[in-house]
Amino acid sequence: MFQDLGSPLEFVDLPDPTPAPGEVAVDLKVAGLCHSDVGITDGTLTEVLRFTPIIRGHEAAGIVSAVGEGVTDTAIGDRVAISAMGDGQSGVIGQKTSGIGRHGAHAQKTIAPASELIPIPDEVPFVQAAAATDAGRASYHAVFVRGVLRPGMRVGIIGLGGLGMTGARMAVLGGAEVYAAEIDTEAHAAGLERGVKQVVDNVTELAPFDLDLDLIVDFAGFGTTTAGAIEAVRHGGRIVQVGVGRQEATINTYLLAMKDLDLVGSVGGTPGGHRRGDQVHRLRRPDDRHEDDRIPRHSCRPGRTRSRGERSTTGRHPRRLTGCLG
Repeated sequence: MFQDLGSPLEFVDLPDPTPAPGEVAVDLKVAGLCHSDVGITDGTLTEVLRFTPIIRGHEAAGIVSAVGEGVTDTAIGDRVAISAMGDGQSGVIGQKTSGIGRHGAHAQKTIAPASELIPIPDEVPFVQAAAATDAGRASYHAVFVRGVLRPGMRVGIIGLGGLGMTGARMAVLGGAEVYAAEIDTEAHAAGLERGVKQVVDNVTELAPFDLDLDLIVDFAGFGTTTAGAIEAVRHGGRIVQVGVGRQEATINTYLLAMKDLDLVGSVGGTPGGHRRGDQVHRLRRPDDRHEDDRIPRHSCRPGRTRSRGERSTTGRHPRRLTGCLG
């Protein structure tokens, strides 16, 4: 239980939760510890909470142990993950998402609306299913939706932690040429093993190599990383801010304007992002058409013309997790 900023976490005994109409109870098998949980503890993200004291934890998977009135699509014994983004439409602030706006998954049992459940096939471990609800979906959203990644682009990833490593691998599988910056040198080898071309300590070290990075995704967000991304990205490039290691940053607005850059934020993801993050880019060929509707196809190199992406005719993926990133 998180009481308030500056107070240690407390182990508490509470009655087993009972699902209301439209809800289910889940016996938890896995609950992730996200860096945002650290941010809530240290004050960086504490204000996102709707109330305190609260049981945190938003990356969750387990087995349905009880169902409320009106629940017909889920049964006791089902293996499920719980969406980390609630309805997936309204962001995080002010929402009743797990561990943010209601008691979450750092417990033995939790309650969730049946609409937020994601069935887990037997071949997918609970650990990977739980990670896909946030780390997988948030990485996908940042790289492909907000970053508008296309095959052939040159991409920089800042931070090779859980989200960053996942985002880097997705970008590689999406047909990009990927470079990364990570201060922890022990993570460099893991990045290279996952297809990253080069790993440096600081993103500014990539600027002198004339890489013309089309896109940089900052999964760290410590201010200096955002400023470094502005230096390293090419003229007309895009920077996606995911990490919030610090709430404020000092950046070079002269370079931001003179290089005609896009600097955009990214949080969580939209419905289906957990599926695409866990499935699509393991299987998709580099020349496959991207699924997201009406996202402009950015030119990957200067001199290429831009065209509009066409609406997908393949329909949405079924609501289930079906694989893991290799």
